[in-house]
Amino acid sequence: MEVKRSVKLVETLRRVAPGTGLREGLDRILQAHMGALVLIGDGPDVLSICSGGFLIDSEFSPQRIYELAKMDGAIVLSSDGARIARANVHLVPDSSVATSETGTRHRTAERVARSISVPVLAISEELSVVSVYRGGFKHQLRSVPSIIDRAHQALSTLERYKERLDGVLGNLDRLEVSHEARFKDVALVLQRGELVRRISEEIAWYLLELGSEGRLLALQLDELYIDFEGDYLSVIQDFLEISTKEQASELVSYLASVPMEDLLDLSSIANGIREHSCCSGLSDFTGASPLEVSMASRGSRLISSVPQIPNEVRFALLDTFGGLKPIVEATAEQLAEVDGVGTRWARAVKEHLSQTDGKIIEV
Repeated sequence: MEVKRSVKLVETLRRVAPGTGLREGLDRILQAHMGALVLIGDGPDVLSICSGGFLIDSEFSPQRIYELAKMDGAIVLSSDGARIARANVHLVPDSSVATSETGTRHRTAERVARSISVPVLAISEELSVVSVYRGGFKHQLRSVPSIIDRAHQALSTLERYKERLDGVLGNLDRLEVSHEARFKDVALVLQRGELVRRISEEIAWYLLELGSEGRLLALQLDELYIDFEGDYLSVIQDFLEISTKEQASELVSYLASVPMEDLLDLSSIANGIREHSCCSGLSDFTGASPLEVSMASRGSRLISSVPQIPNEVRFALLDTFGGLKPIVEATAEQLAEVDGVGTRWARAVKEHLSQTDGKIIEV
């Protein structure tokens, strides 16, 4: 059974997260050291594998599901979880469906989840653990304190990696303005960015499990993650000549698929980034390593970082000059001549680029 993530598994975990009525009912069963088998769905496909039991058809409540768990057999809830449909049900899934579980309750849960597209919850009486099954995926619910501890550790790690990412981004800004950026500098930003994205994804998974208990942690994550995706995609579009969201998504998907040991090898991921880029300087390169290839920037990210600059001014400059280098080399008077720019924004752009050029950041 794969212990991985899927859209349907995420949806199921939201339904059993702390703060929900279903989670309260499951916690009551655990505290009483009882076992249970719960299906969320009462369609024809579920009824086709049900034998015996009796019809309940009453509104769901944590107390009701706890009382019904005292009986043998499975409990069947409606698809929206708002009603308890049946109880004391004997489930008869296809015995030919492969299962890696050993206990009767968990073997049944896995076979049902693999056979029918419904969430199945198995509560172990001996281990006091809730296992969530959905399709070919399994996830064991953990206690709130243990998840919070892990989330705090991950947040500390994220802070360190975000600081390093900000450092290499700042250096890229300086090199971008002075026309000294190399492919190595761009690849380093994407490498650090992918590490930040993975840690943030891990924390988001913890927040999903925490439900209402993770509100403060969610605020901390939002504060650290703010503007990250915009910077990440802007670097891709500015340097790698990727103009469509589909192309950018392909590169992001590639980076997300790289094993961790390969991600930490800059030369290894540089070759993969090169294959997914549209940059002529990289595609025409025939040497041993493309890391030292000079990279020109469109400049959209840097121009956007000018405080309060309107989008129409940014677009006018980029469309007129075609890239960052001509904008840097132009005088304030030449920038002001562009329709919609004017003296105020021309000076603001030149001043901002001048300040960026002077920054030296320790990585």
